[in-house]
Amino acid sequence: MTDLSELERRYTLAAAVARLEELRTREAVADPEQPGQDALPTLRREESLELLALQELVARKAGYGRQLTVRTARAAGASWAEIGEALGTTRQAAWEAHQRWIDGQAAQFGAVGQIGFDPADTDAARALAGEPDRD
Repeated sequence: MTDLSELERRYTLAAAVARLEELRTREAVADPEQPGQDALPTLRREESLELLALQELVARKAGYGRQLTVRTARAAGASWAEIGEALGTTRQAAWEAHQRWIDGQAAQFGAVGQIGFDPADTDAARALAGEPDRD
């Protein structure tokens, strides 16, 4: 069985994407009805599970990176309307997603194996985020 936490420790985002693309390409083009020397082998059970775990891993890592970049954009003066537009959503939805991320970081603080935001970091993140209608 593929362990998502083990993959998270093993792969950077770039390495996870490369492995995901390798497996996804095989999944897309392998033809079990046409075996031969030129054919790519179909995914084994373990590889199918690895592909699922890698898709989740990439989504998580990219999502975390997205919220860090939202903070960078806010610090550079971007409005929530601009951030929402860049994310293909509304200013309110972008702000709410960022608030949920801040809440998650605050909840992780002090948990074993987690870093998270301490109260001062949480306050600073909320101050930087501001309100979605005050841009």
